[in-house]
Amino acid sequence: MDLNADLGETEGDYIELLPIVTSANVACGAHAGGGQLLVDTLRAAKEHSVKVGAHPSYPDRENFGRVSLRGAISEADLIRSITEQIELLKTEAEKLGIKLNHVKAHGALYNDAMVYEDVAISFLAAVVSAAPGLPVLGLPNSKLEALAEEQGIRFIPEGFVDRAYTNQGQLVPRTETGSVLDYERSLVQVREIAKEGTVTTITGNKIKLLVETLCIHADSPDAARSAKAVKDLLLQNQVPVKAFES
Repeated sequence: MDLNADLGETEGDYIELLPIVTSANVACGAHAGGGQLLVDTLRAAKEHSVKVGAHPSYPDRENFGRVSLRGAISEADLIRSITEQIELLKTEAEKLGIKLNHVKAHGALYNDAMVYEDVAISFLAAVVSAAPGLPVLGLPNSKLEALAEEQGIRFIPEGFVDRAYTNQGQLVPRTETGSVLDYERSLVQVREIAKEGTVTTITGNKIKLLVETLCIHADSPDAARSAKAVKDLLLQNQVPVKAFES
């Protein structure tokens, strides 16, 4: 199982997590990060031998990329923005001798790409343009997975340590109570995913959830503590913790 974290979003968010996780999704500046923080995050990832992926977003720093711009931005502009973000990270990574390993959308772009075909198509078009051959991360049984499979793009099914699920296998919106799990609930969820291949939704139903990578958000409470506990829990259940290869 790969353990990934969204990093390079706030100053120093990578310091405690990079020694624990196996993959880092580095913000490309559209929702957060960029500049020296992007470079510092890449350098630290290389130091810890952590695989690096691009983490593009809707171009919306004001709302941290967590507000949907579907319908508010043209298809061409969205593809251009995502392409430029990936290319920016790819260029900076190559300067440090780092090869990108994957692409994972951020926030509202991630959620929209899972359920809306038009957003998924735009996202994949940008990935193919900027980083052909790289796998993409997303929710299993999503629009993105289906379209990636149709286009011959490798898809890495992702689960979330610290987020609640709907009965449809989507993430509960952050605006709803109970959408972000605390430390104890996160461990219960990881144990279920690892041992049973299922997850208990916010309404108490069990649904299948077979994943190859688990995400911990750096801005969640006790993120580093949770990441360490999750890694230990996986190892205790005879689940090897290592990055997937692109």
